[in-house]
Amino acid sequence: MSLRVAVQMDPLESINIAGDSSFALMLSAQERGYEVFHYDVETLGYDEGRIIAWGHQVTLRRELGNHFDKGEKRRLDLAEDIDVILMRQDPPFHLGYISAALLLDRLKGQTLVSNDPREVINAPEKMFVLDYARFMPPTLVTRQLDDVRAFMEKHGSVVVKPLHGNGGKAIFKLDAEGTNLSALFEVFNQTWTEPHMVQPFLPSVAQGDKRIVLVDGEYAGAINRKPGEGEFRSNLAQGGSAEATGLTAREEEICAAMGPELKRRGLVFVGIDVIGGEYLTEINVTSPTGIVAIDKFNGTDTAGRIWDALERRHAEMLAQA
Repeated sequence: MSLRVAVQMDPLESINIAGDSSFALMLSAQERGYEVFHYDVETLGYDEGRIIAWGHQVTLRRELGNHFDKGEKRRLDLAEDIDVILMRQDPPFHLGYISAALLLDRLKGQTLVSNDPREVINAPEKMFVLDYARFMPPTLVTRQLDDVRAFMEKHGSVVVKPLHGNGGKAIFKLDAEGTNLSALFEVFNQTWTEPHMVQPFLPSVAQGDKRIVLVDGEYAGAINRKPGEGEFRSNLAQGGSAEATGLTAREEEICAAMGPELKRRGLVFVGIDVIGGEYLTEINVTSPTGIVAIDKFNGTDTAGRIWDALERRHAEMLAQA
């Protein structure tokens, strides 16, 4: 199957090709003989019933500092010129992100968009996960300081994080005495209009925070991310390191519980985070990562597996048209 693929993502100049999942997906598409286009979400628009963007056809290579060439900038009619769109711009998940998803949702039945944009809107990482609270650590979502104090009296040391944060940014650990709690919540409430997530600090995070990738609802691989020196956050963007891993029985149960729902929603590429082999903390659907490290450790081809799933979905879409 030959597809015309457009990737909505951040500038190609800024990515680290050694570990970037979007680059891996684009390179895999090129190796399959697909035409590959890149466009910035800021060029996405609507023109008299057409969803359009300004982008370039690109040629990729694994050559640091010289990893792409691009053709002339052109106006793309995303229904007529493109078969599959990957929505891969980085969060944060804000009104700009939601607006872009709503524009892409207008392509339904004409161009396959992955992950399904309407379902991305319906599944913010730290909100969708509440559907699986039975697998989560005790969790509080609030803007009220008194609620946090009561939660800490019950659970001790906690972690506070923005509800729509990403990449491990602005995650704070507070000791059981609540030192600086009032000041921290003042900053959080002034910075974000939404409530904030509070969970007990889990010492098992020292064992790692596992990123598990599911493709069309099925387990595809995992890596264990360990915090760097003097750090409790294990995100690779925050200095964490990756190691090979498998699944615990609990993690297999988590994947089995959510897999059918992910597939039903059209969330083809999903990364879930599990701490200590036991506690589910996030379901990442906006621009999940980790496939390069997974394939490096396991000798797998997760990007190829994602394209297999997208080819099937594209064929099903055409059959229903």
